Amino acid sequence: MLFLDSPEHAAFRTELREFLAAELPAGDWDMRNDRDHVSPEHARFTEEFRKKLAARGWLTMGWPRDFGGAGASYMTQTVYMEEMSSAGAPGAYDQGVWLAGPALMMHGTPEQRDRWLPSMRTADVHWCQLFSEPGAGSDLASLQTRAVRDGDEYVLNGQKIWTSGALDADWGILLARTEPDAPKHRGISYFMLDLKTPGVTVRPLVNMMGSHHFTEVFLEDVRIPRDCLIGEENRGWYIATTTLDQERSSINRVVMTRSTLGALIDYVKGVPALKARAELRHELAERYLEFEIGRWLCYRVAQMQSEGKVPNSEASVSKIFGTELQRQMGITGLRVIGLPGTLEPGSKYAPLRGQVERWAMAAPSYTIAGGTSEVNRNIVATRGLGLPRD
Repeated sequence: MLFLDSPEHAAFRTELREFLAAELPAGDWDMRNDRDHVSPEHARFTEEFRKKLAARGWLTMGWPRDFGGAGASYMTQTVYMEEMSSAGAPGAYDQGVWLAGPALMMHGTPEQRDRWLPSMRTADVHWCQLFSEPGAGSDLASLQTRAVRDGDEYVLNGQKIWTSGALDADWGILLARTEPDAPKHRGISYFMLDLKTPGVTVRPLVNMMGSHHFTEVFLEDVRIPRDCLIGEENRGWYIATTTLDQERSSINRVVMTRSTLGALIDYVKGVPALKARAELRHELAERYLEFEIGRWLCYRVAQMQSEGKVPNSEASVSKIFGTELQRQMGITGLRVIGLPGTLEPGSKYAPLRGQVERWAMAAPSYTIAGGTSEVNRNIVATRGLGLPRD
């Protein structure tokens, strides 16, 4: 693995930075987290920004050329996500493009690909992931949402929870149990769900910051066509595991707080009393080193993917490290700034526009979403280190 950009990647990184400098409003998106409230103005800007990414082919750059993508390498995609997330650029990570799209390309029929892939490429449709349930989060295979075949339709009943962005989504990728008597990993199927279908109810879950990034989704006798089933019936778990590995390996988890660290360092430099405290300087230096470590853990995943390997435990290592670093950054921010760091955005006394307080409250959710740190450590232990389950 090389620890320097190739000339091609260095040029692409420069192009990305120039684009972001020209397109992102200064001081508006940096340090933001995706759990926070999105104003109507920010929502409109995000839509316009996603369209610009789509027009450049960046939104689906990793898709094979046969499916309308650019066929970009895993390393190129990682450079893209690193620069976008470091700048706080909205819309760069799209659940349709990164999760639903690969599932369709690998397991969908030609008709299904023609139906859903074009609108993902043009950023015309929003997607969400309907996996977790009240009794099936990290142990996802325990899900109980049912899909019962009725002629040319499936009838869905159940509840999903912690669904990111479902209030604004048009479609969702959904796991449901189609064979209740089968072993829990084998009776699950993978569906595409139109969220405007009768019987679908989406309710916001308001978090500590007063925003509703997460939602809960209720399914009551929801009828969907048979052609919304992706792959074989009862084989959906194996499609989902590919999706989860993709979700857990992304570099955006590591670098999205990097701008906050830079702002903290500049803040300490400007306050002589803080600059004189060696323990704060050491803590900030430790966070800086952790960012570099986390960054290279993500590049290791990309390198493995480039070599045709499946980074299962390695993706979990990256996920653990990145989300625990996000949590630690919230703690460090409050420790460095002190009580003023607990002031919300909007207060004229809040340092760094109140974004430290936002990160401190948002960060714990990252260690839970996408698989808890504890479950991912079990994956590392059993699949990475070969330790026994008992």
